[in-house]
Amino acid sequence: MDQVTKQEILLADREFLFPAVFHYYDEPLVVSHARDQWLWDIDGNQYLDFFAGILTISVGHCNEFVNARVREQIDKLQHASTVYVMEPLVKLAKKIASITPEGRLTRSMLTNSGTEANETAIVAARCFTGSNEIIALRHSYHGRSNLAMGVTAVSSWKASGAPQPGIVFAHNAYCYRCPFGLTYPSCDVRCAHDVEDLIRTTTTGRVAAFLAEPIQGVGGFVTPPKEYFGIVASIVRKYGGLIISDEVQTAWGRTGGKWWGIEQYDVIPDIITSAKGLANGTPIGLTVATPEVAAKLPPPTISTFGGNPVASTAALAVLEFIEERGLRDNAADVGAFLRQGLEAMSEKYALIGEVRGMGLMLGLELVKDRKTREPAPQAANAVLEEARKQRILIGKGGLYGNVIRVTPPLNISRSDVTEFLARLDRAFAAVDPI
Repeated sequence: MDQVTKQEILLADREFLFPAVFHYYDEPLVVSHARDQWLWDIDGNQYLDFFAGILTISVGHCNEFVNARVREQIDKLQHASTVYVMEPLVKLAKKIASITPEGRLTRSMLTNSGTEANETAIVAARCFTGSNEIIALRHSYHGRSNLAMGVTAVSSWKASGAPQPGIVFAHNAYCYRCPFGLTYPSCDVRCAHDVEDLIRTTTTGRVAAFLAEPIQGVGGFVTPPKEYFGIVASIVRKYGGLIISDEVQTAWGRTGGKWWGIEQYDVIPDIITSAKGLANGTPIGLTVATPEVAAKLPPPTISTFGGNPVASTAALAVLEFIEERGLRDNAADVGAFLRQGLEAMSEKYALIGEVRGMGLMLGLELVKDRKTREPAPQAANAVLEEARKQRILIGKGGLYGNVIRVTPPLNISRSDVTEFLARLDRAFAAVDPI
């Protein structure tokens, strides 16, 4: 077979893909292969990957432990669909039930993506409560279907246009840009208490669910104070609603020490959704709920590809790898080391307004001026380009496009972090010279 050139790939990308599918960088990066924490482009350049395919490569690229299980499964049974009982799916569901908060969520629906997982959760909540009204958070992102965009609150990700009935948006706990102009903790977490006023004034007073990410991903790694979700959960349940924790990005040890991001807030949700890092790049979506909630979703329902044997096998292998290698604790330990380095960098560069996040899910909000906190999206783009020159991969997000996202695989080492910080420092120096 003839070797395809980079220019031929780029030309085919522009000609045959939806133009809405965007790429990072002025000149798109054409990737070739990867292993562990490293990724190579088609020109042979080697990159230290600290974005992990949008928080999806949880245990390193092409993890041999996971891939060996996948190869064995794909030669045995690749697909059958949920109209049959499949051992890999059942084993995965049993494992997930054993690690949910206090073991209370024990019924799983496996699908193909975070979008589908969130759709399933919303439908289940509506069936259980008999209400159609959903509370989501401002700056949230929950997927790319029509309903998922309806509960998303970042305008650039709402391609379907007009708002959908039955969905209202609470203030998110964005302490760096408090919508009430207050300061934590003297604010008494007013954004959380405001949810009750939201329910009383913008809904019928009987809601189906509150849907939120423990740390907002696309929204720029906005990280609520520790009291936030407890206060909100109490209010929402008072008005008959369920708590849905969107853990598409925060699950599987990503926030450090815990399986689930919501556990960092000592709240037990009624439904958890996830995807991304669960299967280390193999497409999968998860909705796991309490038995009572799951029982109210009426039959029949199926998922042709959801929980297929290969994806389920990959996911179970990932969970075993995380558990056996202590990667939840590694995310906490190495994440603290990484955060310390990023905070030191923020003292060096005025461009960095705030460092936030948990574990190995850390964000840098870039501002033109620390006093006015005016967002600096152009600087974020420049840092992204300079980071590429330094052969490191990072992400970008936030409502204003001014947040650098740093999310390496969970099995990253301190030596990798040290190397990353040195390269990132050079990238910032090129954009914000001292």
